[in-house]
Amino acid sequence: MATDFRLKEQLSDLTERIVDSYQEIGTINHLGHCPLPSTQVIVEIIDDLREILFPGYRRRQNLHMGNVSYFVGDLIDGLHDKLTQQIARALRYEYDRLHGPTCDSRKLIDFEARGQQEAIRFLESLPHLRKILTTDVQASYDGDPAASGLDEIIFCYPGIEAVTIHRIAHQLYSQKVPLIPRIIAEYAHGQTGIDIHPGAKIGPSFFIDHGTGVVIGETCDIGANVKIYQGVTLGALSFPKDTEGNLVRGTKRHPTLEDGVVIYANATILGGDTVIGTNSVVGASVWLTKSVGPNTVVTIETPSLRLREAS
Repeated sequence: MATDFRLKEQLSDLTERIVDSYQEIGTINHLGHCPLPSTQVIVEIIDDLREILFPGYRRRQNLHMGNVSYFVGDLIDGLHDKLTQQIARALRYEYDRLHGPTCDSRKLIDFEARGQQEAIRFLESLPHLRKILTTDVQASYDGDPAASGLDEIIFCYPGIEAVTIHRIAHQLYSQKVPLIPRIIAEYAHGQTGIDIHPGAKIGPSFFIDHGTGVVIGETCDIGANVKIYQGVTLGALSFPKDTEGNLVRGTKRHPTLEDGVVIYANATILGGDTVIGTNSVVGASVWLTKSVGPNTVVTIETPSLRLREAS
């Protein structure tokens, strides 16, 4: 079909109207400021980190103790540079957000130095992250009779992917790195259907079975050896506001799960004061807004079933 150039001439006017809207609607633009962190580079960082945390499973195979040092060293060197740049951008963004634009060379040098410090601090945490992830993988195997072995879990289980990325994001969150932890968390959410805020504190040996639709809020505190199933929500009961009607931030809004708790599918547990005691079990589709003591089983009444012959 031939192009109608008379219609195509409208594109110039359309472009002008779109650009005009950038001045009229300034709240969803980032123009005239220093660069933001790059989502593309952050995804590359996640992929590189997974190569280090679980070597031999993904991009590079045929690794052995004779060549793995060179492989990991090359990744660490690249991660240092990428993390330094991205963290520096995030720190500069946060400063500008609070104090107004300061995109000059002097500030750039300051933020680059701080970015490098936080990058090194994060990279130093990787041996510890591997130790915790070992407990998560083992808990997944111990909790799922369908699993053939640890390799299958590392390759295939979305719960392990989500928890791995969460532990990366949480480390950066604990270092008070702005913006990047949320970018990482939302990437994991898109990949797995599991939504874990990077602020959530999660102990070792954590197992999410199946996983789709799980939501874990920012101020959740989850102990060791906890297991949850698909569709579980650990959320806020309400959102308190200050005298001017603004949301109050930084308070404990999400529940605490103590060691050994099991939460079955589609259960909803809400509230910052809600504590599920050690070794308790919350059944499927339960709605809870109050605390439960240790060694308690919480279920809803079994619904009555009606059976009839098909006509």
